[in-house]
Amino acid sequence: MTTRSLSDEERWHIVQDKDRRFDGHFITGVHSTGIYCRPSCPARLPKRENVRFYACAADAEAAGLRPCKRCAPDRQSNEEAAVLAIIDEVRRAGETIPTLDDLSRITGYSPQHLQRLFKRATGLSPAAYARALRHDRAQAALSANESVTEAIYAAGYGAPSRFYDDQKGRTGMTPSAWVKGGEGVVIHWAVVATSLGDMLVAATDKGVCRLSFAEGPEALQRRFPKAELNEGGAAFAGLLAEVVATVEDPTRGHDHIPLDVKGTAFQEACWRVLRAIPAGETRTYAEIAAAAGNPRAVRAAGSANARNNVAVLIPCHRVVRTGGDPGGYAYGSAIKAELLRREGGGDKGE
Repeated sequence: MTTRSLSDEERWHIVQDKDRRFDGHFITGVHSTGIYCRPSCPARLPKRENVRFYACAADAEAAGLRPCKRCAPDRQSNEEAAVLAIIDEVRRAGETIPTLDDLSRITGYSPQHLQRLFKRATGLSPAAYARALRHDRAQAALSANESVTEAIYAAGYGAPSRFYDDQKGRTGMTPSAWVKGGEGVVIHWAVVATSLGDMLVAATDKGVCRLSFAEGPEALQRRFPKAELNEGGAAFAGLLAEVVATVEDPTRGHDHIPLDVKGTAFQEACWRVLRAIPAGETRTYAEIAAAAGNPRAVRAAGSANARNNVAVLIPCHRVVRTGGDPGGYAYGSAIKAELLRREGGGDKGE
């Protein structure tokens, strides 16, 4: 399908998906706010009746619209194309991480400028992005219950030592514990009554690994069948009190509460984005994906949200559907609505 053959309805679907592949091919004009945007603009989706489509920025400005400050549709996208070219090259490279000089020859930018450009767009250097991509592949293989060694080589690592080097500084259980259902890990747990219903809280010595509603220790046993599960404990009591206080008042800061979570590199990036959303605000899956460094991975962002093991502390209740619909929640729409109400229930506006 060529861009010229796109109907307005097809353009609207592209805008709903925030598909960056169509940036530069047409412009979205929002006449209720008087601005025009790229198709991939991360701002909240406008109402369809307020949208008109234009071939280029000049046409939108001729209609009296001004450029969006957030997605800057009036600026050239050569730098964005360079970032995407780097991502494609890194994905093709496999185990070998391209050097900045290699990437510089591909994109035409100096190595120093390229490093700054890529880090500004993704939050990572090209080398760190390549390592995160390999780690992502390894975690996917580990989740499929392959052996640790098989998963490491399948992900493109030349040796297990390189995978364990990448593990340094990452939170969560060791890779072997991930595969073996928590083998060798001690988990303390409790089920406590809250104003939102009974709540299961569980933690390793590194931090909270499970927070859920209407679940008991049998759910924990299913997730970590080989872990040592101990109810309560004096050292656990203080952490439990902090967690309960946060659930009862989700506006209070909880960055000081340690977590022990494990996911793919992208899932963990999404969880960091979720934790950065201020209380009283919401984000869409597309916005989460973009902030996590991969605007095209909207579905993967939804999957990361669904795989969140630590409700409230990783506030997946702050994610809404495009258009503002609150969407679903693992523990029921009533709990989600109440959490949002306690936080102020706000969204970002038009």
